[in-house]
Amino acid sequence: MDNRIYSINGPVVTVRRTSDFSMLEMVYVGHAKLLGEVIGITDERTTIQVYESTTGLKPGEPVYTSGSLLCAHLGPGILKNIFDGIERPLKDIASEQGAFISAGKAIASLNEEKKWHVTMKVKKGDTVTSGQIFATCPETDLIEHRSMIPVGLSGVVESAVESGDYTVTETLVTIKDSVGQVHDIKLAQDWPIRNPRPVLSRKPIDLPLVTGQRVIDTLFPIAKGGAAAVPGGFGAGKTMTQHQLAKWCDADIIVYVGCGERGNEMTQVLEEFSELIDPKSGKPLLDRTVLIANTSNMPVAAREASIYTGITLAEYYRDMGYHVAIMADSTSRWAEALREISGRLEEMPAEEGFPAYLPSRISQFYERAGYVETYSRNDGSVTIIGAVSPQGADFSEPVTQNTKRFVRAFWALDKSLAYARHYPAINWNLSYSEYLDDLDRWYAQNVARDFTALRTEIVQILHEENKLMEIVKLIGSDVLPDDQKLVIEIAKVVRVGYLQQNAFHPDDTFVPFEKQYKMLKVISYLYAACKPMIQKKFPISAILKTGIFDLVIKMKYDIPNNNIALLDTYFDLIDKALSTVE
Repeated sequence: MDNRIYSINGPVVTVRRTSDFSMLEMVYVGHAKLLGEVIGITDERTTIQVYESTTGLKPGEPVYTSGSLLCAHLGPGILKNIFDGIERPLKDIASEQGAFISAGKAIASLNEEKKWHVTMKVKKGDTVTSGQIFATCPETDLIEHRSMIPVGLSGVVESAVESGDYTVTETLVTIKDSVGQVHDIKLAQDWPIRNPRPVLSRKPIDLPLVTGQRVIDTLFPIAKGGAAAVPGGFGAGKTMTQHQLAKWCDADIIVYVGCGERGNEMTQVLEEFSELIDPKSGKPLLDRTVLIANTSNMPVAAREASIYTGITLAEYYRDMGYHVAIMADSTSRWAEALREISGRLEEMPAEEGFPAYLPSRISQFYERAGYVETYSRNDGSVTIIGAVSPQGADFSEPVTQNTKRFVRAFWALDKSLAYARHYPAINWNLSYSEYLDDLDRWYAQNVARDFTALRTEIVQILHEENKLMEIVKLIGSDVLPDDQKLVIEIAKVVRVGYLQQNAFHPDDTFVPFEKQYKMLKVISYLYAACKPMIQKKFPISAILKTGIFDLVIKMKYDIPNNNIALLDTYFDLIDKALSTVE
């Protein structure tokens, strides 16, 4: 049947009276063969979402079926690359076409000419199972790429090449399955982006994702395989926070999705990531990073797909046995793309015009996080950190509220903290983490038995300060008794000396757990040493004049990360300073 375009409404195209298409099938639209996906089918019409600009497209142009779902092309060459929302390599497009992407121009996601030095793990006659690693190659200086038998396929190896140099399009292994059918296996394979990759089992989430950011690691931790939301208004520091996490968290691989962000901001991201040095290895951070750039002027439908492309790439490396962190910046722009397409489809709107299925789409994305045993018999994880950009910093809007339902860590960014140059600008009164109980055993075994107790004490001090500041705002601080003034002063030490962190200071940009713990011990000791003095009627002003509070605040700068033992001297310094109080 000759399928022709009947109507065009932005990225939404319809074809009348056809039964040639199946739901979610990838199609090619018009003479330019624009990439599209079937999103609705009735007896009367088929609705297609087009992932490229439909400018110049006319009714009557043909629509071609592909017989397959919208897939990500998976194989060596993903890392160090920059893709758009439908996994087109932007560097290759720029070298061929210039700064703007030509509609319908098909460019392979992976370099099909580059040869990879492949080490074969199977030979003729071997029995292989679904997900088994059959070959490896050094994808970058930091990451070994492990090629796996496609999910759902098992059998006997009919033929296998010798170890050597091969492209992603060359057949390395042929497998005969149980019904006698022969399959060619290459370095690259395809996977539908909307379908989660299967795993053998999901494992308990009880290992922290160590970020080196004190406010996160101590107060609001996230576990490997967990999900966190970073909501904040314009200028609150969402992108900066995600940059710090991408650079310092102990994930093996970083997937950064710029979804609907401003072009100049994405340019800054790309330039900064290109220059960053991985602190663990001394190599470029890009060696273990993949960037997906889908700016706000790119087709809105591709923005909707970019999130799924990113999570599929993350799951692919998870299946090799790596721990992957995906930064989605921002899911609000993705939700806005859903809203725009829903409006063009004339669907019934729900709250603030978002489609009624917004919660289920958000849950489908965050549920793809997890710590798992993979079909390759390795442990791997995908940790999702999604930025949310509520309009006017209103956390009661639908995207933020629905995201809170499906994540267990909520790092609420505060614009007033950001304007006061307090970074990370995570508001300790609005944020929370539900991973604390899961991680208690790890803290006790790997940090210290009293780490959780110290954290609880710090949180109580901050909450007490919050209550006292309400009184101070009404009647001033002079009327407070000295024991309450002490709480406010200790809370200042916590806020300025512990929670505030300088990304540009060599010893403060990343803080190991041992230093975090010892800093907490010093602050707790200072509080404990001052309380009996206040009870003995020593004035708080006299204690402050010793300068010990300022010294403790500056310990984050004064103590280098390679000599944390120096923090033990602070207990004597506190005792010595307090002994001089008159």
